[in-house]
Amino acid sequence: MINFTFKQLRYFDALARLGHFGRAADICAISQPALSMQIKELEESLGTVLFERGARQIRLTSFGEEFALRVRDILRSADDLGDLARASQDRLVGQLRMGVIPTIAPYLLPTIIGDLTRIYAGVDFHVRETLTSKLLQELAEGWLDTAVVALPISEPSFTEVALFTENFLLVRPGEDKGKPVPSKEMLREMRLLLLEEGHCFRDQALSFCNIQSAPPRGELDVTSLSTLVQMVGAGIGITLIPEMAVAVETRSAPVSVARFKSPQPSRTVGMIWRKTNPLASQLLQISEIVRHSAGALRDEHNQAMSSR
Repeated sequence: MINFTFKQLRYFDALARLGHFGRAADICAISQPALSMQIKELEESLGTVLFERGARQIRLTSFGEEFALRVRDILRSADDLGDLARASQDRLVGQLRMGVIPTIAPYLLPTIIGDLTRIYAGVDFHVRETLTSKLLQELAEGWLDTAVVALPISEPSFTEVALFTENFLLVRPGEDKGKPVPSKEMLREMRLLLLEEGHCFRDQALSFCNIQSAPPRGELDVTSLSTLVQMVGAGIGITLIPEMAVAVETRSAPVSVARFKSPQPSRTVGMIWRKTNPLASQLLQISEIVRHSAGALRDEHNQAMSSR
């Protein structure tokens, strides 16, 4: 009789997704040797090898690939049962897994998580910060309960709730303070610094400038808004950043910040979750808390900006 545990299936799924023992161990909150032992025991129980182990990487065997598809169906069904049980209770309990994109997480998370943990004292909020494409995949596959992203997502299986709209501001070297704000047509001729491929904020900035892809002089793509602003401070170019990031990212950089003329570039930030999630009503309540928290934070940022 084949005998394996539900926990082993969780560990296997994490390793199959990430392809790395260290990262899989981190996301499963166990040590790497313990994860290796559990995977070995699972393979012994099944009587076959699930992974090809190389010096630098691992990959699923042909059986492992088929096994992974079945395991994900099992885990998704189990998660739905757990969500159903939690939804039947008066208050949200247990763990709630929330994803956030990198251009929102550093500025919004401290406030909203603080408010949520105060209101939902019995809930363990687990946060995952990564790109939109990965959040959508993990949300669809049941690894996340909800995500805070830039809308629209336009995925029929997800509920989208708009939280707020924020403008993008122009960041220039400090000596440019007071100069006329360039039009979006003029921005095409300037050295526009952007986040690397995969960030939705990059696509939004290019769309505003009506640029199909980054201009040749804008190839210094980076992974964080903080680096973008510091590069602008060094005189390398200009950039756009969302309004919520301005107070944090410009306080230690020799840059100037300016608003564009109307219509200003902007994005809509919202929460999404699977339409089939039994926690939909609770997630809608959480979205209202996030909306209120974000509004209070924006008011603080606006006051700080007006006093500069």
